[in-house]
Amino acid sequence: MAEHLPPEALDEWADALRERFDLGPDDVPISLILDLARDVSVGVARPAAPFSAYVAGLVAGRAGGSPEEVRSAVQAITELAAGWRS
Repeated sequence: MAEHLPPEALDEWADALRERFDLGPDDVPISLILDLARDVSVGVARPAAPFSAYVAGLVAGRAGGSPEEVRSAVQAITELAAGWRS
């Protein structure tokens, strides 16, 4: 088994997650989450990226969990990371 998932396999992994947890196509926004991880990695620190993605999901879930709420949480975290000073 490979240690790293190649980018082209992300769709397959996302499909498996959707099937396992009964999620719709908009429930796993791959590019949105990857962009969040990139922005936090650059603006804050690399280890902050997965933690921030978790927080985005937590915040969106508490707000109702719609795709719009996910985008809103991601946008807020991205804005915070853009202005972050370490």
